[in-house]
Amino acid sequence: MHRHTLRAAALALSAALVSHSAGAQAAGDPKATEVWTPIPKILTPGATGADAPNDAIVLFGGKSVDAWVTASDKSPAKWTVANGVMTVNKKSGDIMTKRSFRDYQLHLEWRIPPGLEKFVGQERGNSGLYLAFNGEDGYELQIVDSYKNTTYVNGQAASLYKQTPPLANAMRKPGEWQTYDVVFTAPRFKADGSVESPGYVTAIHNGVLVQNHTALKGFTRYTGAPEYKAHGALPILLQAHGDPSPPISFRNIWLRELGRR
Repeated sequence: MHRHTLRAAALALSAALVSHSAGAQAAGDPKATEVWTPIPKILTPGATGADAPNDAIVLFGGKSVDAWVTASDKSPAKWTVANGVMTVNKKSGDIMTKRSFRDYQLHLEWRIPPGLEKFVGQERGNSGLYLAFNGEDGYELQIVDSYKNTTYVNGQAASLYKQTPPLANAMRKPGEWQTYDVVFTAPRFKADGSVESPGYVTAIHNGVLVQNHTALKGFTRYTGAPEYKAHGALPILLQAHGDPSPPISFRNIWLRELGRR
């Protein structure tokens, strides 16, 4: 058979195969759209949605603050631990994780003490979850008592502080435990330090979606506009706020590192 004839036959076969595949999809063959690999890893979930799965990094399990250091000088964290609960020590200051993270899923529970009615606005049960902290700046998901306590909406509980208000106020009464479940996607930067893609936050407060893949505008600023500074993986910080109300408490903090597909 001549080479010209062989090439023509090969082209005809290829066209027939493509036509068959397209025809299979058009005809509704389910196998044409099945994906078998890569296979997702198998893990063991927690007994409840609040319990850590077996691939989680436990940042506070009720016994010690060994996963944390004092943010100001990296000395051992000095927050109080008793009865499975970690309570803010305002005099010793903020604490941050020893490890650094990039993209992750985080579970955290926090409690405002009862009886704080004489304090109002930002002076009642104030703290903050900094999703990434570079030693000076970070991205803050606000923690504050927003149960029958009026303040500016981009500063209430579950707001991205001074950036984006929550979609709803899902606050429980003081004295009851609150939960945050957060998915954080860190920003990416080009070689020149400019933003390639912003950071994103999805947050669920007490089972209610309050931030829906919200784009961060930059590092949190108390005054002025937020702005980005290039960074990689960073620690997570919990704030010891200087408000006059009694300190808040935390428990059951765990994290799953996430890889981009």
